[in-house]
Amino acid sequence: MLSLGIKEVSNSLRNNVVKPKELYEECLKRAALVNRLNAFISLSKGFVHIENDNSLLNGIPVAVKDNFCTTNFKTTCGSKMLQDFVPPYNATVVEKLLDAGSIILGKCNLDEFAMGAGTVDSIYGPTRNVWGSDLKYSIGDKLPLKKPCLRIAGGSSGGSAVAVATGACFAALGSDSGGSTRNPASFCGIVGFKPTYSSVSRHGLIPLVNSMDVPGILTKNVEDSSFVYNTICGLDPKDSTTVNVNKITLNKDFNCRKLKIGIPKEYYCKNMSAEVVETWRYAEKILEEGGATVKSCEVASNMARYDGLRYGQRAEVEHSTNQMYSETRSKNLNSVVRGRILAGNYFLLQKNYHKYFIQALKLRQLICEDFKRVWDEVDILLTPTTLTEAPIFDEFIKFDNREQCALNDYCTQSANMSGCPAISIPVRISKNEMPLSVQLMAPNYKEESLLTLAYWIEKEVQFPLLRILQ
Repeated sequence: MLSLGIKEVSNSLRNNVVKPKELYEECLKRAALVNRLNAFISLSKGFVHIENDNSLLNGIPVAVKDNFCTTNFKTTCGSKMLQDFVPPYNATVVEKLLDAGSIILGKCNLDEFAMGAGTVDSIYGPTRNVWGSDLKYSIGDKLPLKKPCLRIAGGSSGGSAVAVATGACFAALGSDSGGSTRNPASFCGIVGFKPTYSSVSRHGLIPLVNSMDVPGILTKNVEDSSFVYNTICGLDPKDSTTVNVNKITLNKDFNCRKLKIGIPKEYYCKNMSAEVVETWRYAEKILEEGGATVKSCEVASNMARYDGLRYGQRAEVEHSTNQMYSETRSKNLNSVVRGRILAGNYFLLQKNYHKYFIQALKLRQLICEDFKRVWDEVDILLTPTTLTEAPIFDEFIKFDNREQCALNDYCTQSANMSGCPAISIPVRISKNEMPLSVQLMAPNYKEESLLTLAYWIEKEVQFPLLRILQ
């Protein structure tokens, strides 16, 4: 049951083949079985279910990244600063999942305040990738031949990705500011979907970059991503950036004969592995053989609020407010987060504002204009998602956080800069028996076209499902 898609499980629930509480308990057992991967920060302590017989997600256990506010779970952002914070309200996307009858299984691990590309900087410890782990699992109907080798899960939504990849839940929410949903999805062999900025509410998402943050969706397959998107998308009076959008209906009889696919040459770089390049070319070949035209084409820190005054752990000092800020942040935030606070404050100083911040805004506007121009030429962009397969843990942590992000978000960041929707789908298995993925990007609000093509590619490549063996 835990390896099935949402539609199949929903049918089983409707036909009383399995009860919602039984399914919930099976997911909790799976979470306990894979506990050493450290996907979850907290798990549900009791069965809570709001029936909604009209929803495909009714009775479906899902997980939530621990930077979305939840009334029944602590929301820690993987930080000591918020380790005891219980929000008084649910994030809008969480509320919509609950209203649809979903069951929140738990809150998932992340890099502290989502500042990372590996899920290695949480106060609760790193999340480990199930691929390459010493857990007993199969890839399709085959057992791994390689010896276990500890790999990162990707970040910053690594806990959410591992929760889905192991079958502990059927879908999970992540957040995506520069690739934080697509990056771990790629490394963990699942689907990671970033909708258009403003199509999904950010109310209740503790932000990293307000102008780029988007709630992301992690699922086993593309169709499941469409179900979750249809549940959480749309206008929210509590988020002034949101707009009304159409629900997605996948065209399962789709063919890509009239489609124009763009291959942006700028995405190739010296750090991209040969296997990733081969996977990119493989996906390009599949599209060409399907009849598509493929062509080359060109294309302030939010942390200031975590001062211990408004909410969060407070340092006990009896001196100046500035000293209290300093003590609080020093004790409760890691060096990565403190460094970004300093960098954000530096760039927002009056003397640096025009020199750096305004120039960055101008650069972003130029990127947006480049994307608008390219959509006059092509319908979809095809790129790799990451530069390599999931890195070995000990090798990854040799780089500092900024280097980790620069390398792992190389292909994903531009979609956040332009606001366009993007999806990562697994395509091949590497020689080290790790998943390799590609990314598709589409014009703003063209989620239906994007997911329909992703669904078509998914059927063509038949990527093998990872199954946990008891």
